[in-house]
Formats: sequence, C-alpha cells, structure tokens
Amino acid sequence: MTATSGGVAVADLSQLVKAYDVRGLYPDQLDDRLAELFGAAFVQVTGAEAIVIGHDMRPSSPGLASGFARGAVSRGADATIIGLCSTDQLYYASGKLDLPGAMFTASHNPARYNGIKMCRAGAAPVGQDTGLAEIRTLVEEWLEAGAPPSATRPGTTSSRDTLTDYAAHLLSLVDLSAIRPLKVVVDAGNGMGGHTVPTVLAGLPLDVVPMYFELDGTFPNHEANPLDPKNIVDLQARVRAESADLGLAFDGDADRCFVVDERGEGVSPSVITALVAARELAKHPGGTVIHNLITSWSVPEVVREQGGTPVRTRVGHSFIKQEMAETGAIFGGEHSAHYYFRDFWNADTGMLAALHVLAALGGQDGPLSELVSSYDRYAGSGEINSTVDDQSARTAAVREAFADREGVTFDELDGLTVTGRDWWFNLRASNTEPLLRLNVEAREEATMAKIRDEALALIRT
Repeated sequence: MTATSGGVAVADLSQLVKAYDVRGLYPDQLDDRLAELFGAAFVQVTGAEAIVIGHDMRPSSPGLASGFARGAVSRGADATIIGLCSTDQLYYASGKLDLPGAMFTASHNPARYNGIKMCRAGAAPVGQDTGLAEIRTLVEEWLEAGAPPSATRPGTTSSRDTLTDYAAHLLSLVDLSAIRPLKVVVDAGNGMGGHTVPTVLAGLPLDVVPMYFELDGTFPNHEANPLDPKNIVDLQARVRAESADLGLAFDGDADRCFVVDERGEGVSPSVITALVAARELAKHPGGTVIHNLITSWSVPEVVREQGGTPVRTRVGHSFIKQEMAETGAIFGGEHSAHYYFRDFWNADTGMLAALHVLAALGGQDGPLSELVSSYDRYAGSGEINSTVDDQSARTAAVREAFADREGVTFDELDGLTVTGRDWWFNLRASNTEPLLRLNVEAREEATMAKIRDEALALIRT
C-alpha cells in the first residue's frame, strides 16, 4: 500500500522533487500537509535553528508556507515569515539575516502549480547534490511512518517586513543618482513584480507605466513567462504606444527580467548579460564572469575585451552559484534571463539587472537599441523545443550526422554542443519532459537558419 499525505502518494515525490527545487500541481502533488513534512526535513538536513519563509501571490501559497513553518517549528527551529515577496527578496532575507530560507512559488508555471525553492544561510543553493535528495528521502520515510518526531522544545514563529530593506540594498549597488529622466513600461504579469517594482523604483527619475501590477496568481492577462514571445506582445505594443524608452517584463516570482527596447523589440538576455558584465568589470577590474553554455559568443568576447575572465558552465542556477563561489566571480548570466551577482550573495536577481540597464541607458543620450548594438553580434535561434520518443537516440543521430564535417568539434559539458567555424549549437534533454532543447547561433542569419533546419530535421525524424 502506498503511503499518502492527503491525496499525495510517496511515488509522486519522484515527479515533485526536481533537480533544483520542488514543483508540482496543487493539491494533487503538493499539499499543505506535505509542505509541513518538507519544513521538518529542511530543518533536520540543514541543522537550522532559525529559518526565513516567503511566498508569492498564488492562492495556494500562504497555506503551503504556513504548513512548512509548522513543520520547521515542530523540529525546534524559529520561523521568520516575510510573507508576500519575490524570490530574490527571499534570497536577500536569507543573505542579510544569514538564515536558511524557503520560497513558495512555481515561478512562471501556470496557476495550478506551486513549489518550494530552498537555500542555506547566505542564499547558498539547495539542489540534488546539496541537500535536496536527503530532504526527499526524509519526507518519504515520514510519509511511510506517519509523522516526523517532534523536538523537545518547539520553535517560535514571527513576522518581518523586508521589502524596504531589500530595495535599499539593491539601490546601494547601482548608482542611479545622475540618470536622465526615462519612461519605462513595466509588465509584472500579475506576479510579484507588482509588489517589488513600486518600492524599488520609487523616487527615481522614471515615468513608470504599470501593466498588470495587480497580484493575481490565476494570471488573468497572460502567463507570467516572458521567455515565451507571446507573453511580451502586450508590453511591446505598449512601449510603442507610449513612445517609452524601454520596457521591462518580470516572471511570476520576479527573479527574472526581460527587456524590450524603444522600438518594442526584445533584447536578448545574452546581450543584457554582456552589458551588465561590462559594467561590473568596470567596478571590479580583472574579475571573473560566469556564463552558461547557451549564451551568445558575444558574452565571453565582451568579458575578455573588458579585461575579465569568462568561465563557461552548465545551465542551471546551482551550477552557476557553485562556480561563482569557487571562482569568486563578480557576476554570472544565463540566456534564460537569470542574472547572478557576487554583491547579492551570488544569488540571482532580475531587479538588479534591470537597475543596471536603467543606469546604463540613463547615463547616456542614445536609445537603448543603439546602446546594446555593440553587444548584439550574432544571429541566434532562441530555444526550440521538440518532443521526442528517445532523447539519447535522437542526440546520437545528430552527433553522427555532423561527425564527418571538417573542423567540427563536440563537447558534452551539458547535453551535446557542436561547434563549427562560424556557428555552434547545443542540444540538451529536458529533465522533466520528453523534450530536446535546441539553441543555434551563427555569424550570419542564413547560416544560423541552415544549421537550425538541419538539426531540427534530424531531431524530429
């Protein structure tokens, strides 16, 4: 007989616990009682005497956060509840208070989903190799046994507001004192950007045009996933209609930020990575900058041009954060619009990246499209997903097809990366779905399209 928590079975944990976090359907895969067990297991694995907990605007989030707090308190830990917050606001609290933390959010996923992003003190990541596997094992044991053992003396619960301090910390890291007035359209997607943006941008010489700032975890206007082009159409149109200087779009938990220029054209996250890297290297000459293997060639080029050292790593925040900690890197960027800062406990914050863009744009007189043009050097496909029956077989077929081409090299740091003289592509298997993810870049648009179509034909055969 399979043990359950409400309607959640032990067997479901294999689908619920991902590589970097916990995420699934509420209440089918994650419910308040299961969150309580995760809270107790989190405290046992981290050895925490106190933790900090936050949550997003999804209807299920407050109950899940309360359940997690009950589990933590039952194991003797004190729980500080910061309530509604963005994920990077939770990281701020973890870093500033030097406490392990838990954030309840499913990021950009649809309304029925929820999840837990966990970190150790100082916002250090908790992933499969850094505690998440042990947490899952404990939860499974306790589901079978009925309940975890309680501590001799339970912990306490208290509340704390960190929004103002979070905003002040971000603004201390970027000098916006002398920027020219800018008009910026911000699409919060009914997510946590509607909570953080008004406080962070208050008092700056900005004419902010808000879109979908109402906190609504049912996402009535569009999915809070700006990586999908259809979800920034409203922002693009509004930027043009308002003759704005730029547009910003945040995902559901507001830890990622996407940028639209004055023409309503999207700015690649690789371009933003290069721009912010140049600014950080101006502050920290000779520093190391981390980039994942699907960012544009322009990123390591710009880092070298600015006197820095680029370091290439796998996709995923736990790999980026680990590499940053090991190398002392000043900044890291991913093509998914996650941006990591040494001055922010190596954690990712889209808001800080947005402030860098505002400072760079407001510090000169030209439009954003002109400012970023020197960082936008190559033709990219964006990420293209293909559903396949056998990820390994399709990947092997692609490798074989390109194996006899002159000058082509391969590496398998993360999936399969194939590099030619004036192009490259990466093919990675999804960890959670029967998908292969393809990213292609080339020096010319025609070359990119040719390689893209060749690879897709092999993948989808």
